[in-house]
Amino acid sequence: MEKERLTSLYTQWRGVAPASIETLPGAGSNRHYYRLADAEGATVIGVVGTSAEENRAFIHLTRHFASKQFNTPQLYAASDDSILYLQEDLGSLSLFDFLRPARESGAYGDREYQVLRQVITQLPRMQFEGGDKALFHVCYPQAEMDATSVMFDLNYFKYNFLKLRGIEFNEFRLQHDFEAFVADLLTEHADTFLYRDFQARNVMLRDGRPFFIDYQGGRKGPIYYDVASFLWQASAKYPDALRQRLIDDYFEALQPYLSAADCPACYRGMDRPRFMQRLRQFVLFRLLQVLGAYGYRGLWEKKKHFVDSIPPALDNLKAELMLGSCDAYPYLKEVCEALIATKPEPFVHEGLIVRVFSFSYKKGIPDDISGNGGGYVFDCRSSNNPGRYAEYKKITGLDQPVIDFLEKDGEILDFLSHIYPLVDFHTQRWLDRGFNDLQISFGCTGGQHRSVYSAQHVAEHLHEKFGVEVHLCHREQGITQVLK
Repeated sequence: MEKERLTSLYTQWRGVAPASIETLPGAGSNRHYYRLADAEGATVIGVVGTSAEENRAFIHLTRHFASKQFNTPQLYAASDDSILYLQEDLGSLSLFDFLRPARESGAYGDREYQVLRQVITQLPRMQFEGGDKALFHVCYPQAEMDATSVMFDLNYFKYNFLKLRGIEFNEFRLQHDFEAFVADLLTEHADTFLYRDFQARNVMLRDGRPFFIDYQGGRKGPIYYDVASFLWQASAKYPDALRQRLIDDYFEALQPYLSAADCPACYRGMDRPRFMQRLRQFVLFRLLQVLGAYGYRGLWEKKKHFVDSIPPALDNLKAELMLGSCDAYPYLKEVCEALIATKPEPFVHEGLIVRVFSFSYKKGIPDDISGNGGGYVFDCRSSNNPGRYAEYKKITGLDQPVIDFLEKDGEILDFLSHIYPLVDFHTQRWLDRGFNDLQISFGCTGGQHRSVYSAQHVAEHLHEKFGVEVHLCHREQGITQVLK
């Protein structure tokens, strides 16, 4: 149904139906993404959401940012009910992916710095000019960062992290410090735009330029929050020296707005010590907020990415405590110190196991040992059968002569080209949802050539792309393999 509706919207916009629609891996939301292409290969992204209000916020902000000529995706078309829309395709390279080698090696060089500098120096413009004439009442789920939303995030930390980690605390004393913290965070009021989720995964790189996406949760709010969100993203693992350098770059880019005649009174003429003092408060808040999210997604939903993000987030929190960011809230500081001092129990996460079979239809479809009664079963018998030729009768789809035959013929490649996007989407959704078993089976006449080739290639593809453990079984050949 989603693809049919996107096809209809695309046809209304372009006057012709798309030549193809590719399902894209899911993100951390309930929105579904598709890549639609015309006959010449030009592509757009189709988005299907579940919340019309959230989509309307994105649509308004995108049009507003386009009027400011920001590096945000163009909006091409939207359905009358705002459930789906078409936007510019900015490619597949996020800033987070670009930084992966540096992040894993710990060696951030000038190349990485220059790209990060491009990103952070565009932020003041988005905050000040983006807030100018924005219809904040359209923002979702609320118009601005207020006491209710801040307290909600602090309670998220309390119940979804402290409680799940087994940290004992006095509810009344902690609530007293929370209320003082909220009051301090909200001392400034200005019509500046708060991106809310300004981080490396929401920056796309195209032709060496950064483009900004996923700002539908944006609202009116203080400028410090986005700096803290970007530079203290736990999984980014920015070295402190790099972080300080980027703070300098941001503060320099901020100066024209601080000295402008229409600068809000709360920011006008602000010096760097004042800025750093305020930033530290928001760093502390952001760290508590993300720990709440990591607790829910990781400790409760058992999602590995979020579990892996907890140790670096706690390292960041420890550093903030050492800098005195929490000194004004003595009981909150005491609780955070207890949290850091408590050695977490080893977390055992089963992870997703993908079981891939080749089989003969003459002997029946493989049983689903998980008990879920699901999984994909693909019929390979539409492709040319090597078993009809004498030279291939005693070898299998693992042997080079059969591989060469199938790939030269090409039918099996066309067949698999439709299967890869489908199993990719399913694998990503299973990972996102914390499921631990997925079965994919390929059948042919004898379970020897076409099904063996297909199962082997899909197993290797999923293992390489997602890093999941794959249990591969060529049932009729008596061959099993575990790709860890």
